[in-house]
Amino acid sequence: MSDAVDVPIDDDVIRLGQFLKLANLIDSGAEAKTVIASGLVRVNDEVELRRGRQLQAGDIVVLAGHRVRVAPGR
Repeated sequence: MSDAVDVPIDDDVIRLGQFLKLANLIDSGAEAKTVIASGLVRVNDEVELRRGRQLQAGDIVVLAGHRVRVAPGR
């Protein structure tokens, strides 16, 4: 299933909390902490509870039915 929206990042890796904000899935770091701690975020089809989880190009993040893929920067 490749219905994910690509979200480019500037570096090789990005933390999950930062990526959620970059992808406009949340509004703040506090919201990131809440949704992640509540088990609402999946990374590569597994529930992720670590806000500092390092993501890299190709990782798929799902929150509230929105699928976004970490894409390499330009």
